[in-house]
Amino acid sequence: MAEEIINRVANSNLKVIDLEDYYPSGKRVLFDIKPWLLEGLVLREKEFRASVAAHNWSQYQDCFVALHCSTDAIVPDWAYMLIALELEPYSQRTIIGDLEALESLLYVTIIENLEVSEYQDAPVIIKGCSNKPVPANAMMLLSQKLKPVVKSMMFGEACSAVPLYKKAKAR
Repeated sequence: MAEEIINRVANSNLKVIDLEDYYPSGKRVLFDIKPWLLEGLVLREKEFRASVAAHNWSQYQDCFVALHCSTDAIVPDWAYMLIALELEPYSQRTIIGDLEALESLLYVTIIENLEVSEYQDAPVIIKGCSNKPVPANAMMLLSQKLKPVVKSMMFGEACSAVPLYKKAKAR
């Protein structure tokens, strides 16, 4: 007779945190301002403002937008500010940078607001594999937030976790 398989991980007090569970839904857009620059390099204020005014900003409804310039143009700060003001009624979040910076900033906000009291004195695994773009910076920030609270911290999967931290025993 075969022995019953027991899932010891499920029966333990081990808590798994998967940052993918907190991934904000919404389309990510990398918005390049290069087409609005003379020869992709020079910002001419009158023409730039005309391009901003003529653009259909409503297409970015509920999107996360990263503003950038794909050339080495020197872009004044006000240009990005002007675009961000147009996007404000539509986008969920707008930043200056690439998509990786966007994801990182989104997770900074998520982790800052994450309630961690449920992990008090518990062994915790920060899940490593995900299907969504969870930045390494987010995992690092989460580990720093959890350290004062948890009993121990690991990274990966329950079957092959890498130990990161273990609270010293009181003397």
